[in-house]
Order: sequence, then C-alpha cells, then structure tokens
Amino acid sequence: MTETPIFDDDFRCQLNELLTWRRDVREFSVEPLPGEIAEKLISAACLAPSVGLSEPWRFVIVEDPARRSALRCNFEEANKDALSDYTGDRAQLYANLKLSGMNTAPLQIAVFADQHTIQGHGLGRQTMPETAAYSVVTAIHTIWITARSEGLGLGWVSILDKTRVNEDLEVSQDWQFIAYLCIGLPITSSSTPALEKSKWEQRGKVPNFIFRR
Repeated sequence: MTETPIFDDDFRCQLNELLTWRRDVREFSVEPLPGEIAEKLISAACLAPSVGLSEPWRFVIVEDPARRSALRCNFEEANKDALSDYTGDRAQLYANLKLSGMNTAPLQIAVFADQHTIQGHGLGRQTMPETAAYSVVTAIHTIWITARSEGLGLGWVSILDKTRVNEDLEVSQDWQFIAYLCIGLPITSSSTPALEKSKWEQRGKVPNFIFRR
C-alpha cells in the first residue's frame, strides 16, 4: 500500500503561486522544445479525473505545415466573423486583442472529447453526457499548470470553426473539438490575466457562491 504523501505549507504556497502564474500566453519564442515535452505534458493530462474513468480525451499533435496553415486560416476567418458582433469602442478593443499564438508556438495540440468511447461503460454520462467534455477540460488545465511548472506558456485558441478543425485534421466527426493549444517558451510573462491588462474584462473581486443551510 502506497503511503499518502503529506504536503506542507511551503508546497501549498508554491502551488498557489503556480496557479497564479498559469496565464493565457499569446507571444511565443520560435525556439524548438525538447522532443519529449509533448509526451510529458500529455502523460500529466492523463492523470486528470474523468467521468466513469472514461478518459475521453483525444490529443492530436499538429506538426504538418499545411495543416497548421489551414487552421490559421480557420482562425482568421472565425476571428473576423467574431469582430463583426461588436461595435464602437468594444469593436476597436477586440480588434487590438492578440487572440492566437499559432504563428510562432513550436508545439500545437488539438484536443477533442470522444463522446462515444466505450471506456467507462457510460457511468455518469447516461444522465449528464456533457461530463465527457468537462473531463477533457480538466485534462487541459492539468497540461496548463504542468507546462507552467516547466517554464512554458500555453494559449487556448477557441475562435475556430469546430467542424473545419475535424475536417482539416481528418479525425472522426464524433470527436467534439474542445481546444487548440499553443505551447512554447513565453516571450513575456505576467501574473495578471492578459484580458485584464488589455482592459477587456476585470477578474471578479468576490467569489461567487451561495450558502444553502
């Protein structure tokens, strides 16, 4: 039987610092990463919790230049459409945001949820099928904090036509696209969210919770 580890105050302080510095990064160095880093990050992701132990996450490491180019075009078109939803000062602010590091990030991973995996025998998904996607999000967050612990930055690109992503990467249409991750050495780092620095939004000051007694 493995002895349960005891985490001390120093560890807890470091963990809180790690979470504080887990920021969305958009500016990457083009410097290549060690070959084993992708496997290390994905191995960590597989330690995340999943509904019914279904492990529905599916990772596609995108290296082919033609596929990367297709995905960048996808982003640019989706971003242009998104901009049209805003007007006035908010539109100008949106136009100035840097929302993708796809041009420079050396490691790029598309992440999907396999909604029809037989692993887990449907436990939990029968009543809440969306928990498959939730499980994949926990895996992404695990990659995020692991990458930060390795001195790497990660940017989550979500402004994409999800159907085209599946087509461009030639994966099953049954896989639900969750995120496109850009990973690399950050050019700049900050503990302040980028969208807060750009005046797009402010982090909430008071936690949102309700007591039911």
